[in-house]
Amino acid sequence: MIEIKNLHARIAEDGTEILKGLNLTVRPGEVAAIMGPNGSGKSTLSYVMAGKEDYEVTEGDILFNGESILGMEPDERAAAGLFLAFQYPVEIPGVPTMNFLKAAMNAQRKARGESELTTPDFIKRVKGAAANLGISMDMLKRSLNTGFSGGEKKRAEILQMSLLEPTFCVMDETDSGLDIDALKVVADGVNALRSPERAFLVITHYQRLLEHIVPDTVHVLYKGRIIKTGGKELALQLEEEGYADIIGEAA
Repeated sequence: MIEIKNLHARIAEDGTEILKGLNLTVRPGEVAAIMGPNGSGKSTLSYVMAGKEDYEVTEGDILFNGESILGMEPDERAAAGLFLAFQYPVEIPGVPTMNFLKAAMNAQRKARGESELTTPDFIKRVKGAAANLGISMDMLKRSLNTGFSGGEKKRAEILQMSLLEPTFCVMDETDSGLDIDALKVVADGVNALRSPERAFLVITHYQRLLEHIVPDTVHVLYKGRIIKTGGKELALQLEEEGYADIIGEAA
């Protein structure tokens, strides 16, 4: 599904190197978690995968189903099946959420050579997916993320993911700012999308999210490199002991 080879990336504006030879493989059907202290490069990894222009890849490659995505624009990566859920979803005043969803879904369908959705079919799909996430249709009539609570923004992103049906989903600290009820709703939405054909990369600081979205593998990212990989029990170890011992072993 995803194979990252010796990835080096820096901030385009000032040349600061953040990722320093990162290697990672995520297989179809797998939920991989990335944990690490602040400043280790977790969000940078998600932005580089999505193609954010603020970052430059100086070495290495990212293969998605065997094909390099580094030459693709962000919309091309999305059309290929990659989805990024942001830590802080952007507010877009004046753009109704329903209009945004319809435009995004039809853009994806066009890229796949499919016909546009009819309005009744679109509304039927949105209503069904929104109901599963506790999202009201009144909320979807508002401008995208404008005035939404933290939990509403995250549920809106999971709704987008559900409707766009990507094959690789990157969740950048999706638990940030969520209370336990909102966290459970979001986690349930993610778990409902787990399948043998879809993989997830869940980036988080805390083990609490991984109690609800149980990972197959856990990777520790530090100073731009993966320094340890294990099973779900590694997240519990990090919660109890912190990162100091693992960082010390890798030094």
